[in-house]
Amino acid sequence: MAVSVLLLLELGLYACCFVCGIVAAASLTIVQGNFGGLCMLYGRVSYNATGNLIGVLASTSPSLCYFVSAISIVVAVVCFSLSLYLVYAFCMDGEMRRERVWTNLMIFVSGIFLFFLLVTGCMLKIGRDSLCDSILHAVPNVTRCDEVQSKKWVSPLQGERIYTNLHKSETAVWVNFFFWLIIGALVMVQGRQSSGAKFIPTPRGALFGEPVATAAETEPFFNRPPGPQ
Repeated sequence: MAVSVLLLLELGLYACCFVCGIVAAASLTIVQGNFGGLCMLYGRVSYNATGNLIGVLASTSPSLCYFVSAISIVVAVVCFSLSLYLVYAFCMDGEMRRERVWTNLMIFVSGIFLFFLLVTGCMLKIGRDSLCDSILHAVPNVTRCDEVQSKKWVSPLQGERIYTNLHKSETAVWVNFFFWLIIGALVMVQGRQSSGAKFIPTPRGALFGEPVATAAETEPFFNRPPGPQ
């Protein structure tokens, strides 16, 4: 029963990770689309005092944002697939079980995802902080990075929600990272429970664990009393 509860909790975490992956990728993609395909992580801005307009002085290679979005999408797809598999197994077999091989595979997958989520989370954090430092130094009368969203940007740039979306993407990645830590712990606990389960030997002569007939049960068939003469 404990393993079933852990699997149900794991299923819920997969659903949450799927949502986090979609939110992280979508938020970063929206920022990139609002800036004409430019990746604003680690970017720098300029300020035109005459027109009170904010422009882009330097941006990062778009492949950086593509990489961050791709990691979140891959995690979301895997989580969605695992959720479907667990639900399918429950509907077909009436229970959700995982073999030892799949337990080891999930531990490996959890480690891989934790590594890449840690990398992308740090990239989003440092990249957003670098952009905010540039905004605070270049744009006058701005004390917080989110205040730049109320300023005018050079057309066709749209910076109304640049800070909000970048912060949302970063938060989703870190929440996803935390959920995968829990998933990895749950998988290891299930692996320990599976390896620690006691094996009940099957009596000799039994087929698929079926009970063997005792001597008292077979005696009437093989030692019948002689009938009347």
